[in-house]
Amino acid sequence: MIVGVISDTHGKVRPEALDALAGSDVILHAGDVGGPHVLEALEAIAPVHAIRGNVDLPSALRSRRRASFDPDWAADLPDTLDLELGGARVHLVHALADLAPATRADVIVSGHSHQPSVERRDGILWLNPGSAGPRRFSLPVTVALLRGAGGDFEAELVHLG
Repeated sequence: MIVGVISDTHGKVRPEALDALAGSDVILHAGDVGGPHVLEALEAIAPVHAIRGNVDLPSALRSRRRASFDPDWAADLPDTLDLELGGARVHLVHALADLAPATRADVIVSGHSHQPSVERRDGILWLNPGSAGPRRFSLPVTVALLRGAGGDFEAELVHLG
């Protein structure tokens, strides 16, 4: 199974991100989507499971309201999400500061920091795919791929152009 992982797009759909995620069986978006057009572009590749980030909250969106933009488009996106993928328990949370202490998962996917990272700690794979949106500071623009089955996944960070 190949799971594409993306975060912090902030409304930007990068063609190179779509290319990197092509072939994914499912795509996870770890928040700060920035608009429904991002999810629509990802859905053209594979089924998408997405959570809401801080820029997807109605109060943040109202400050950027345009006549054709619905500030409540993300109202149905959950704050966190628990999934079973390829035999693994996967938990999505936008900011690690919001991770509940009792969370049980084999893979924890977060975003928010824009800093890509892969770490295995206490039997848990911790993945932040970084940001695929507008470049921030000197941080790289990245997505990630999870590959595996039977509950055992390995993560690869993919640097975009």
